[in-house]
Formats: sequence, C-alpha cells, structure tokens
Amino acid sequence: MKIVIVGGVAGGAACATRLRRLDEKAEIVLFERGEFISFANCGLPYFISGEIEDRDDLLVATPAFMKKRYNLDVRTGQCVTRIEREKNRVEVRDVGNGRTYLESYDHLVLSPGAQPVRLPIPGMDLPTVCTLRTIPDADRIQQYIQTGARSVLVFGAGFIALEMAECLKKAGLSVSLAQRSSQVLSVLDPEMAMPVQKELEKNGIALHLGNPVKEFRAHGNGVAALLTDGNCVEADFAVVATGVQPEVDLARDAGLTIGHGGGITVDSRMRTSDPRIFAIGDAVEIPHVVTGKPTVMAFAGPATKQARVVAEVIHGRDAEYKGSVNTFILRTFDLAVGSTGCSEKQLQWEQIPHRACHVHPSSHASYFPAASAISIKLLFSPDGGRVLGAQVVGREGVDKRLDVFATAVTAKLSVFDLEGIDYAYAPPFGGAKDPVNVAAFVAANLLRGDVTESHWRQLAESFDPGREQVIDVRTLAEFGKGSVPGAVNIPVDELRGRLGEVPRDRTVHVHCGVGLRSYIAARILQQNGFEVRNLSGGFMTYKNSGTAARFAASSKT
Repeated sequence: MKIVIVGGVAGGAACATRLRRLDEKAEIVLFERGEFISFANCGLPYFISGEIEDRDDLLVATPAFMKKRYNLDVRTGQCVTRIEREKNRVEVRDVGNGRTYLESYDHLVLSPGAQPVRLPIPGMDLPTVCTLRTIPDADRIQQYIQTGARSVLVFGAGFIALEMAECLKKAGLSVSLAQRSSQVLSVLDPEMAMPVQKELEKNGIALHLGNPVKEFRAHGNGVAALLTDGNCVEADFAVVATGVQPEVDLARDAGLTIGHGGGITVDSRMRTSDPRIFAIGDAVEIPHVVTGKPTVMAFAGPATKQARVVAEVIHGRDAEYKGSVNTFILRTFDLAVGSTGCSEKQLQWEQIPHRACHVHPSSHASYFPAASAISIKLLFSPDGGRVLGAQVVGREGVDKRLDVFATAVTAKLSVFDLEGIDYAYAPPFGGAKDPVNVAAFVAANLLRGDVTESHWRQLAESFDPGREQVIDVRTLAEFGKGSVPGAVNIPVDELRGRLGEVPRDRTVHVHCGVGLRSYIAARILQQNGFEVRNLSGGFMTYKNSGTAARFAASSKT
C-alpha cells in the first residue's frame, strides 16, 4: 500500500507518523513545498519576542529524523501541482530546478493548510509589509528588528495579530494596531473582549479600532499606512494579520467538492468527494458540535486529531471525526482569554435559543495571596441547560476552566451536570466552589426560576426610565467610585428596612459589583412582590461592555 501526503506541519506529519506506527510495510511519501516539514507555527510570535531563543526549537521534526525514526520518504522543496484522479497519481514540481515528475498513490492525503488573507488594498506587495505563517516569514520580521526597526503597525485584531502586537512590544518596538471591527477579537462577545482591549492599552499598544488600513505607501525605508479616517500611521514595517483562508486550489482543480465556507468538503472519516482522497487540517470544513454546520477551523489541535482518524481509516479501522467545538486561548501580556463552543453573537446569527450568565469569581481561594478575578460568560440552552459555549478572561486559571467547558460542550453536558462536579481544590489552585461551579450555579438558578436576569445590552438599548429603575446594592463607598447613571443606592444589608423606597410600579434592575449581593437582593425583592431582575455580572460586566455613555444618554430621554 502506498500513501502520498501533500503538506506537512501538524496534520500531514501527524498522519504520516501514525500510519507508520500502524503499518511498518506501507510506502509513505510526504511532499512539502517548503524547507520545513513540521514546525511549531503557533510558536513563531514567541520566537520573534525572544521568549523562544533558539530558532531550532521550533522544528518539531526534520526530514532526517523522520527517515531515521519512521522510515518515511519525506521530500521538501517539492510542490504538488496537479492530481490525476483517474490515474491515481499526482504531478510534482521540484521547486529548486523546476523539474516535474509523476507519483502514484493508493491513498492520497491533502494537508495544504491555509494562507494569510491578502486584502485587495494598494501597497500590500511592498517589501515592508509582512505576514506571519512560516519560519521564513518570522526570519524576515526578525531581520527588521535586528537591523534597527523601532516601530511597527499590526493590521488586524484576531489571534495572530494580538500575539504579534504583544511579542513585538516585548521585542522593544513601538506598536500600533489597526482593525476593521470596533472591538478586538471579534469572535468574542464585546463585553468579554473589552478587558483584552484595556490590557493592550495599558501596555502601550496604540489602538485604531473601527479604522482599517485602506492603503500602504512607501515612506523612506519604512511604510505609511493610510487609515479610513484619513490619519496616517508611519512605521518601519507592517504586519498584516487579517485572517487566513484555506488553500484549496489543488483540490478544486482536481474537481473535489468545495463547501460554502471555502474549505474542502469531507465526511466524518475525512474522505473527500473522491473516496481515495482524504483531506485534513486548516483547508477542510468540519462540523461545529453546537451548530452542526460545516465550518473551517484553522487550529493545530483539530488537524492532529483528523490526521489520526485518516490513518486509522486507511489502515482499515472504523474511526470517525465527530467535529470540533472551536476552542482557543490567547495570552495578551498578563491576561489570558479563551472561548469554546459558540459566542452569543454566533448563537443569535444561527437563531439558536439560548440564555447567558456572567460571573466574576476568584481564580483561587480569595483568602490566599494573589487571588484575582476570573470572568466567565456561560451560554446554555433554555430547555435543559445544555452548555452551548463559554468565554473566560483572567490572569490565572483560564486554561483550566476553559478545558472543562470545552469538555462540557463536546459531551453535551448541562449546567446541572457542572453544578455537581468535584474539581481539584486547594487554596493556591481554586475554591471549594470552583469558578465553573459558580457559573453553573448561577445558570441553574435562572433555569429553576429562582431569579430573572437582565443584561447590559438591555440597559443600553431598550431601557425605559418611566417603567424601569436601577438599584445599586453595593455599599455607599463603592457606589461613590462609579455607578450606572440614574441608579439609586440601597445597600443590600439595608434593603429589608428600606423596601418602601423601591418602586412597585416599575421593573427593578438590581446590581452589585459582580452579581452575588444583587442575587440576594433580588431574592428579597421577589419574595416581597416586586418585579425584579438581577443584572448579569453586575457593574463589572456593565463597565466591560463599554456602554456607559450610551446608557447615560438613553436614561435622559
């Protein structure tokens, strides 16, 4: 049996090594058009920052290693240019000398990956405008830094863009960031993205949000970026990180089915529309576990798991890839942020019924030194409480909680399941009620009808001061440091004695700092006949939404 694999890095290399472990006799040929067959492209920004000091540490495996350890025929500098499906062979071009030749296969595995989006704006081909996808890309950026670059413009505000902004700042550069959207990390809901924005600003990143680049121009030895508002940002070089798109030209030219999202269509066994051809990684469309719809997910984790499925299927086993929950995590200076499943924006777009809650518990026992708040937004179904997604932001323990939520989304667990799980507890690591428990408790309370919630968006967009009243149940000192415009302060510990000050002819929105004291207040008011709603996540989520000015304006109408 002969298997030809097109493309290395995470998917192709993982598939090749798994195939060898399953079948010592199989002929396995791996083509890679570049110099490196398996490298840690997720580590490239940290090589640029200097946190990864040795460039060779990025090389997961070399052709010599793959030959010695796995007896693989690895051919770098070889570009597969055409698939002859009817003859079960591919055409290959040697990048070095231009020679072409044919290679037969019994099974073909496509792992072409994705390429940076090249926006149709003038100046994208300037030598001072870079992208980051490969080791040569990183070498090019490093060269600018080593030859005295002092400033850089990053265009984009997704995963790669924010990693680059942080790492270039740590490398000693002045960093500006331009973005088409009005928020960073547009995959997040806005109130969960705002802490990331504040962290960037705190660390000296100049943000130009809602203000994309419309043209790059040569400026001396550097580059000038003309923004849509007419301002011009000058820098020694620019990094464009506005997303990636699947590389599907080879598959499309061969007549393989391409999905609506632009990726190669595959079944649950990663077969394309040709049963002898498989596809994996950033170039394929796989089902989202929550929506069920085919989606392109450009992450190394799914690619390696898909690679294993393909190897099993080729070997004759009944393996299946059931989809992904689209989990990611990102470090931005001292802050970590991550998401799994669906955001609320995505659920609304897909018209999937859902509810949401926000909590801000301590990352570990509050009495143990260095505890900090960890912000969680939990999304769940209104019927049964199935976990649909979660977003987590904090300085400690984000990865731990995010992995729990990812497991819950994948296993289709409910918030009632999460209520009862025992998590690892000792004061330096967590609390007797882990933040995951806390989020589940709040969600379960909502589903049981113990309390009704309101959200920052309702206050920002549809608040009616003639029919609604906001009551802040924090202490007077807390209230004095900042509050929702128009709010009345009645501390929770005084509430029972001051019920006469609470209007019975209006809906009452109660809030505290993070939602706990206001939950107690809501229970008091509800059992005394008031129509009351607890502001989800309290004043902290309200501030993170960035809507204070809009709410202040609406409260005056």
